[in-house]
Amino acid sequence: MEHLPFHVDNATIFGLIVAFGVQGVAQILNVTFLPKSTPLKYKVLFFWHAYDFLTHFILEGSFLYHCFFSYTELGTLKDLTTWKRSPDDLPQLWNNPNRRYGSAFSTHFSALPWIEYGKADVRWRYADLNVVSLELLTVCLAGPAATYICYQIYKAMTAKQATVQRQHMARLWFTAVILATGELYGGFMTFCPEWLSGNAMLNTADPIYLWLYLTYFNMLWVVFPFWVSHLSLTKLPCD
Repeated sequence: MEHLPFHVDNATIFGLIVAFGVQGVAQILNVTFLPKSTPLKYKVLFFWHAYDFLTHFILEGSFLYHCFFSYTELGTLKDLTTWKRSPDDLPQLWNNPNRRYGSAFSTHFSALPWIEYGKADVRWRYADLNVVSLELLTVCLAGPAATYICYQIYKAMTAKQATVQRQHMARLWFTAVILATGELYGGFMTFCPEWLSGNAMLNTADPIYLWLYLTYFNMLWVVFPFWVSHLSLTKLPCD
């Protein structure tokens, strides 16, 4: 598949502002809710899970919305080559042969981050059913779990009694190790089909798309879950 080199347009500007802006919001929540005396480890843990649930709810939630509600009737799609991939290559959502779904067919601003990221991974412009299936789990399960972890960190760091703090810590680490395992599995299932197909849908030729979009933004969901898993092994009770 032919991929375009990196270029800046409205989708690029808005998409990157949102992507990095979510990290800024996570840090604001960190500073707002955690006491200054909170150990650095728990500040990082809170920041990560705040960034995690914001990403799942805001960004990936909008992705699912466009997968289910943004579409084109094939009879009205004048130039399929504009997107460098025919929608006929995709499995059909709802087995409807007359419609194709995805952010590529929306003019709403909330579709712009996915139109932009789709320059690096074409699957995210359309309702790729493998990706949609994984995102249903992350939005509906991983997002609430990450929110719950942030809440438990807040309660543990503000608890006045040691017994109460231990209770919140136990809930925190139990949920954290489950979520981290799920995030790692989800990442593998997202990219393994591409590895097996020779990265047909990934734009690995352009360094910006390869190292910023595909590597940086996705490796966050490898490095941090591994770190959380390692911490959980030392925090969960063994008896």
